[in-house]
Amino acid sequence: MPQPACHEPQHLCMPEDARKRAARRLNIARGHLESIIRMLDDPDAYCVDVLRQIKAVQGALSGAGEVVLRGHLQAHVATAAQRGDSEEIIEELMEALKYT
Repeated sequence: MPQPACHEPQHLCMPEDARKRAARRLNIARGHLESIIRMLDDPDAYCVDVLRQIKAVQGALSGAGEVVLRGHLQAHVATAAQRGDSEEIIEELMEALKYT
């Protein structure tokens, strides 16, 4: 698979198909989240159904994160040694992954 052409720090650089896959997963998460909000307004909603929807949102967000992470690894991390910014890229990624 060819590497994306851009390597600027703090630049979203991923193939168009990866952007579309991430956006699709986020749209799925949005749909599930909207469903959860509607369920919580319904006094007859079953708790386990709400929990299932929450897990679906978490799965969709996790999938989107994996797509974006792979794009970052391919576009920035894999080429960091050539650019001479390996330490900066590693620290940036470690900082971002603290929140996962």
